[in-house]
Amino acid sequence: MTINVGIIGAGAIADDHCNAIHRYSGASLAAVAEINPERRDALKKKYAIPKAYEQWTDLVADPDLHAVVIALPNVLHAPVSLAALQAGKHVLLDKPFALKYAEARRVVDAARRKQKVLMLGMNQRYRQDSQMLKELVDRGELGEIYHAKAFWYRRMGSPKFGTWFVNKKLSGGGCMLDIGVHNLDLTLYLIDNWEPVSVSGQIYGKFGHRGIGEGGWGKSDCNARLKFDVEDFATGLIKFRNQATLELNISWVLHQEQADRNNVELYGTEAGASLAPLKLFRQAKPSGEYEVVVPQNVKIPHRYESRQFNWLDAILGKDKPLCTMDQSLVVQRILDAIYASSASGKEVRLR
Repeated sequence: MTINVGIIGAGAIADDHCNAIHRYSGASLAAVAEINPERRDALKKKYAIPKAYEQWTDLVADPDLHAVVIALPNVLHAPVSLAALQAGKHVLLDKPFALKYAEARRVVDAARRKQKVLMLGMNQRYRQDSQMLKELVDRGELGEIYHAKAFWYRRMGSPKFGTWFVNKKLSGGGCMLDIGVHNLDLTLYLIDNWEPVSVSGQIYGKFGHRGIGEGGWGKSDCNARLKFDVEDFATGLIKFRNQATLELNISWVLHQEQADRNNVELYGTEAGASLAPLKLFRQAKPSGEYEVVVPQNVKIPHRYESRQFNWLDAILGKDKPLCTMDQSLVVQRILDAIYASSASGKEVRLR
């Protein structure tokens, strides 16, 4: 069977999706939908895509398609996913899942009713260093992980001003929904802890609304009427049922020495670990000595570094999604709680 795939959206991330699907031997890029004619035509030509639509509704209704990749503004993630699933398509969705947990829940329910593969494309899980650290955690090298620290600090890295990324009505939020979701999801995956009980969070908008910190990301059309009204820094503390904790700090714009800092640090009873670069920190065998270990020749649990390949394999029954629907719902609940805690000034209880 060849999986006929349609892609909805021809923005900056679309090329990554198309390149992977084009390389997968059991799939065919069969259609693209994009309202911008220049972007639509460019993607169609580059990958020799036979069908092109202006409206995503027409692509979803195409009976020749088996699966759909959704690369659209956040506000459209849940409604387009729901429509695609109801039309009998498998769905690969870019992060974040939705603007709210209730939306995400409806999409998951539809996927289960239709028995279709719905997967969030959390690409950070597929990195080789992430997979190596996951294997070390799973075989007990760190012992009990009681605390984790995840951060992504950009110095001047906001998406382009005047685009949907920086407008709350279209994006739902700023840096936390854009890049924070990656570090949150990755850390939960690494420690395999999906039972949060409470969240405290705070968001800040200190730079973007003053016209400071614009980066170069995105092909979206700019509109001067789209005001920057989302956060450019966010912090959260998540507590889990087993009393473990996760500290999460994310910025698009921040005064710091380096242009970009991005890492996950894990603290266990037998060792600590840093993801980037991958290192273990632990007591050495000789009493009183300490060692820093760069792991070598770790057999990684996943055989490829491609969320698209994983999704397509899952459709064909060759594999299971590395990112499950239930895990994606937990991530969405935590994201919602960070914003709710910031708004109320109080801790949000999840259980």
